[in-house]
Parts: sequence; C-alpha cells; structure tokens
Amino acid sequence: MQESRLFKILYYLLDKGSATAAELAERFEVSVRTIYRDIDALSSAGIPVYTEAGRNGGIHLLNDSILDKTIISEPEKQEILSALQGLSVMSNEYKKDTFEKLSALFQVSSVNWLEVDFSRWGIPSQDNQKFETIKTAILHNRCLKIFYANSSGKADERVVQPLKLFYKSEDWYLKAYCRFKQDFRLFKLNRILKWELLEEPFEPMIFPEVTDNGQQIYDQVTLRFPKEIAYRVYDEFDVTQIKSEKNGTFTVTANMTVDDWLIGYLLSFGTQIEIMKPMHLKKRISAKAKEIYEKHKT
Repeated sequence: MQESRLFKILYYLLDKGSATAAELAERFEVSVRTIYRDIDALSSAGIPVYTEAGRNGGIHLLNDSILDKTIISEPEKQEILSALQGLSVMSNEYKKDTFEKLSALFQVSSVNWLEVDFSRWGIPSQDNQKFETIKTAILHNRCLKIFYANSSGKADERVVQPLKLFYKSEDWYLKAYCRFKQDFRLFKLNRILKWELLEEPFEPMIFPEVTDNGQQIYDQVTLRFPKEIAYRVYDEFDVTQIKSEKNGTFTVTANMTVDDWLIGYLLSFGTQIEIMKPMHLKKRISAKAKEIYEKHKT
C-alpha cells in the first residue's frame, strides 16, 4: 500500500509542481506525519524531492530533473495521451488513473477531446454492454453466440469467431468468421439482437480485405432535396457530392449500388426527395411506393 501511495504522491507532484503536506494528507487519507515519512522514503530512493518552510513553502520536485533523459518527444507524448484517452472512453480496461499518471509523468496537459456512448438517442439500451462483450471476445479469442437479423429481416442464431470491430459510414460492424456460413462475414452491431460470450476459444485469423473485384456494380445516382432538410443532406452525404442550387435546393450526385437497401433508404426521405437519374431507379422507387400505397389504403 505504501509503495502505491509513494508513486501516487510522485505523480501528483509531477502534475502540480508542489503541494503542502496537509494537502497530500487529505488527498491520500493519511496523517501529515505519514506524508513526511513518505517524502523521506522518496528522497532516500533518489527522487529529488525537498520541503520548503514558510508561507509559500511546501513539498517540491526539482524542475526537469526526472524527465531530462526521456527519449519521447513532446508530440509523441501528446499522441500517447490522445490514444490512451481514446481507449479509455471506449473501454473500462484503460482507467482514468493511468491517463492522469502518464500526463503527470510527461508533464503535459492533454485536453479531454473524446466521448463515446454507443447507446441510441431517446431510449435505454444495452449497446454499451454489447460493445464491451464483443471487445472481450476479440481480445481473449473466445467465440460468441449471437442472434442476428439479416438485411431481409430474418433473425437466426449464429456462433462466430469475432476478429475485429469495424466502423464504416456511421455504423459499427463486427468482422468475424461465421461457423454457420463457414466463411468470413460482416455483422452490423445494431442487428445483433442477443449475444452471449462463450468459453470456447479459437485460433485468431486474418479477415480478408474487402474489395469490389469488379463484382460490385455502381450507378451514378442524382437526387434533389428541398432546403428544409439541408441538415439531413449534410449529415448523410459528403460535401463533395452536394451542389447547392440558387433556388435553395440541393442536388446530390453519388455512385451507388441500386439494390433493396438503397430503395428503402431513399424511401425514408418520403416526399422530400426527387430522383433525377437513373431512370430505372425512378421506376423501382415508383413501383415500391405504389406497392406501399396499395397495402395501406383503406
């Protein structure tokens, strides 16, 4: 316990520059007398710590005496702290104490620049727990049992070997080997309805690179949106794909695969979208809209 407290006192002094014995005693919940014994122990270990009496006195470290020999540059220190902070908000394994200790050790102040919450707006969910469970399975090479809803809405049970979490175009995916399909698959995290961490281990594999290989067919799609939904246009399309017209409307041109997913996505804009081209996409949207109308008309 004393050894842990000695390190904490050292980190605190590195961060603050100096402190009073009373301040340290209150922070570490020991007596002032114990703090002075700890300072003596640090000094005996070769740490250049000293006490100064008087109104502005206290316990100090000699300036720059510890880190002069470090081989880590200032930009590298910032990169390490930023990376650690990014890990800390996405995992409970990287505690705040670790970040504070390194920040003090490097004598670098790092801005709290990132916050991550995987739960969806407006509703309580288990998304954070799901992320943590999947992360544990990946780090410890343990199989996962998941109940997954595919793109057609059918849900079934799978046992997968999770390899990597993957973020692409506003969504999180799991790269894994699927025992049922006997192949590598991408699973969208929001479609994993249930999950269970299994005890069964597996040998990690490399997920193959995803390429088009000439099989993916793209159409140049041109869409027009009214100014009232500018927020969504800028949310969902890259600025290089957007052209602002003089009348306030927006024209979006993008290469897209015309499939069932795209039809459903474009229909989500309701009447606030006009498909300019290609013509076969206009026809498919019209046919699907008519099908929806026929199904719901009274």
